[in-house]
Amino acid sequence: MAEHFSFEVLKRSRTTLARLGVIRTRRGIIETPQFIPVATVASVRALGSDDLRALGVQAIFANTYHLHLRTGEDLIRRMGGLHRFMSFDGPIFTDSGGFQAFSLGLGREHNISKIGSIFPHGRRSAERRENLTRITDEGVAFKSLVDGGWHFIDPRSAMRIQSRLGSDIVMAFDECTSPLSDYDYTREAMERTHRWAVQSLRYHDRRQAIYGIIQGGWFEDLRRESADFIKSLPFDGIAIGGSLGNCKADMHQVLEWVVPRLDARPRHLLGIGEIPDIFECVERGIDTFDCVHPTRIARRGNLYISPASGGCLENKFRISIKSSVFKDDKRPVDPRCGCPTCRMYSRAYLRHLYISNELSYFRAATVHNVYFMLRLMESIRKSIRSGKFSALKRRWMKGEQAPG
Repeated sequence: MAEHFSFEVLKRSRTTLARLGVIRTRRGIIETPQFIPVATVASVRALGSDDLRALGVQAIFANTYHLHLRTGEDLIRRMGGLHRFMSFDGPIFTDSGGFQAFSLGLGREHNISKIGSIFPHGRRSAERRENLTRITDEGVAFKSLVDGGWHFIDPRSAMRIQSRLGSDIVMAFDECTSPLSDYDYTREAMERTHRWAVQSLRYHDRRQAIYGIIQGGWFEDLRRESADFIKSLPFDGIAIGGSLGNCKADMHQVLEWVVPRLDARPRHLLGIGEIPDIFECVERGIDTFDCVHPTRIARRGNLYISPASGGCLENKFRISIKSSVFKDDKRPVDPRCGCPTCRMYSRAYLRHLYISNELSYFRAATVHNVYFMLRLMESIRKSIRSGKFSALKRRWMKGEQAPG
């Protein structure tokens, strides 16, 4: 266990695997279950670090690969590490760069990504783009979309980069496969991930906590094998990554295969964070989540709303502010929300900003979505503490419950 890192389970649900806990790090605590906003290049897009503090963000998740290519870990180290570089004093997670083995490789070939859909529902896209990776047992060579050059990352360099970034919680180097990868390749990638996990432990900075990553795609025996292997190693926490199947039901099944095999260490689900996912995955024992979804959809005109306040036909948890129905709407985005955006601005004004392409829209919208997600997590923690998580989930899914 890394110095100054611990996890305590405070309460467990009697009817589900949901649990209330607290992660303690050298730079503060993370109350769980918790949503971790993504700060890809040391910034939650459209927000400043002062916004993060004001909203009550407890931790953020930065991207090793992009910081390595765009800024350079040596410069960030000279500036005092990520915390001083971006003036954020809370815990920071960093990934290892392993996800780019998927997003720049099979993700491009199969047209599956966090931007589009990681759940392809069995389809094979006719669109095939160049695979920009070369994966061997030694590591991954990437063709950079920044400078066009080839760069190589292996477990040792991934740990060195994260050490120089100075994050608090790092991820072991892994290979993330596609939902369309077959059994044989998924097993090969999983076994490579296991070897890299051992190397990541050998080379990681002992001042940083480290999470191992379970792989295995949507294959029950591989997921169980990977869970048992990663659990056997002295990681501080466990992350679940890779392909989660063809649909949300498959993702739930993966968690049901994996989570009951794990011990009391904190569990992180990589790249998942839509509102129904949060409820379903907390119910299945996940403690922390990271995802770009809340901030990305905000920039595209989609704002969270409690279902009791009336979402759109396509999604009861949000509205599309660009719709003409909001042209004369004096109400805040969500009358039940207490965020600065809802206290100050009407739907009509936010629509005006959006269709006018005013930069102030992006901050206002992102403030709302991040605040909304954090308050949702707070209400989930309260419900676990009071023994009412299942009731809270049921009311949200039926459209009867507001945040807080």
